[in-house]
Amino acid sequence: MKARAVRLYRESDPKPTIRKLAEQLGVHHEALRNWIRQSEADAGERADRPSADMLAENRALKKRVAELERVNEILRSASAYFASELGPTRR
Repeated sequence: MKARAVRLYRESDPKPTIRKLAEQLGVHHEALRNWIRQSEADAGERADRPSADMLAENRALKKRVAELERVNEILRSASAYFASELGPTRR
């Protein structure tokens, strides 16, 4: 549905108003506007909006950062535990 609606808008000449096309398709005009903007971003035509690939990569990277932070916390705790087991350090 989304791809068809966006293709219909992009291939129309002259361009219909988004509100009118959305009404004809039975979708909210802001939904259609967002679909068109995302399609343009995915095609590299918009710099003000990240592409779907970039959004997916950001989600994956955030997940990885959270995992690494969790591992760091575990290592920090283990390090503190073993340091206390060894007793005070001598110099």
